[in-house]
Amino acid sequence: MKRPLSFSLPVTVVVLAILYIYLSTIFVFIDRWFGLMSSPGIMNAVVFTALALMSVFNYAIAILTDPGRVPPSFMPDIEDSDNPVHEIKRKGGDLRFCQKCSHFKPPRAHHCRVCRRCVLRMDHHCIWISNCVGHANYKVFFIFIAYAVIACIYSLVLLVGSLTVDPQKDELQSGDSFRTIYVISGLLLVPLSAALGVLLGWHVYLILQNKTTIEYHEGVRAMWLAEKGGHVYKHPYDVGAYENLTTVAASV
Repeated sequence: MKRPLSFSLPVTVVVLAILYIYLSTIFVFIDRWFGLMSSPGIMNAVVFTALALMSVFNYAIAILTDPGRVPPSFMPDIEDSDNPVHEIKRKGGDLRFCQKCSHFKPPRAHHCRVCRRCVLRMDHHCIWISNCVGHANYKVFFIFIAYAVIACIYSLVLLVGSLTVDPQKDELQSGDSFRTIYVISGLLLVPLSAALGVLLGWHVYLILQNKTTIEYHEGVRAMWLAEKGGHVYKHPYDVGAYENLTTVAASV
């Protein structure tokens, strides 16, 4: 299901950053290091363009895809033997009911205050995609992060490599504007590579544990309470690293 588009400043910033990094990488770093029309230059330009296109494609899908709506007719079936896990409220032990949406919450669903509705298998609300990350768009969100990390590191390598070229080779490109491109690109690529790399590692961990970000934080409290009561806490949706991975791979 697709979402209606609306203006978002953070999304605009991301799009402009992607465009700037792409143009700088192709027409400055690659051109200065290899020469854009040389065989190595063409090869690197094609590879980086492919990475950029895959990043943009998955980014757009993550923005446009509805993360997952709770069906209005949903009712928990407590007698379903195939689904032994039923989430309950921390206080009272009742089945979870959303007062704002006026319906029961399926397992792993949470109400998003920004989207103003419940989201299936909600991970978090991400301002950079102006959307929740949930059941239907988690996979493309993860793939976008993976491509973005590779593209940023690749661009950073090309940036550093292009600096090894003799500056006398092209005196026309040694002015202030040329140095400004390098400074801005470095200020973008270094923190982006680090931040996206950490984010990618975090979600790899969550996938292998079959957890969402919300469930991780809830699990910390549950683990503490279990240890306090002399019990061992086990995440109810963790079915093993391989099965957890295939669950995400098979998601919408």
